[in-house]
Amino acid sequence: MARTVLYSDSVPELPDIVVYIEALESRILGQTIEQLRIASPFLLRTASPPISRIQGKTVRHLRRIGKRICLGLEDDLWLVLHLMIAGRLHWRKKGAALSPPRGLAAFDFPNGTLLWTEAGSQKRASLHLVAGEDGLKNLDPGGLEVLESSPEAFASALKSENHTLKRALTDPRLFSGIGNAYSDEILFEAQLSPLALTQKLKDQETERLYAATRNTLDRWVDRLRTEAGAGFPEKVTAFREGMAVHGRYKESCPRCGAKIQRIRYASNETNYCPNCQTGGKLLADRSLSRLLRNDWPRTPEALESLTRNAK
Repeated sequence: MARTVLYSDSVPELPDIVVYIEALESRILGQTIEQLRIASPFLLRTASPPISRIQGKTVRHLRRIGKRICLGLEDDLWLVLHLMIAGRLHWRKKGAALSPPRGLAAFDFPNGTLLWTEAGSQKRASLHLVAGEDGLKNLDPGGLEVLESSPEAFASALKSENHTLKRALTDPRLFSGIGNAYSDEILFEAQLSPLALTQKLKDQETERLYAATRNTLDRWVDRLRTEAGAGFPEKVTAFREGMAVHGRYKESCPRCGAKIQRIRYASNETNYCPNCQTGGKLLADRSLSRLLRNDWPRTPEALESLTRNAK
């Protein structure tokens, strides 16, 4: 089913950030920042070093910290971009117009302009200028880089606190770069419930989750890299064709054919297959289960019947 989603319920995650950085490397590495134009007064979150120090500095390094993009400049200065939910980057011709309210900032280079936009009225994206590795460390939540970790390190991080798997995978202090979208895909591949508790997982389940996490992230990095090709990644969204469960509520599970279900909370939702992940049990949607209480259906079939009778 085709989807038209401009922005989503999820901050761009590890696969998106990796592909952004690769696209930036071929365009701005070795280039000089001629000018930084900031349209939103809420974007810059640091005052020291002064942002004026970046003018004329050459980009020497690019790095990812969690879901942040870090541009390493001369004199050991680092620009740290956190896109948050609705922030996106665009590569345009040099001097491209910066148009509020969506336009946040423009980085002008000799060969083009990097535009930073943010949809919606809530301006959450942030820009920091820090000095040295210590400055970067202060912005690092400290989560484990799963693609660089051992099974033992993964298990240790996972079970360091007793949380649901969904919460643990998306906690930036535990795991780096995983958010709402890819955690759904990881848990589907591992065939584990999003509400299973970390400290109650069996060793075999932990090993399965470790493999699913690495496989899912690697697969989507490769896929997004292929989609972008030599171009700049413009269609960054948490809802993508080819995802197994995320954003596919009431669609058929690609593994068993059952209808994908969801748990909604605040502005987010968790998608899962009740047949593959929860032994046929329907996980309680907080808003509906609070309303229905003891009448909350226990199976997808009961929910379907309830929905039909309500029409």
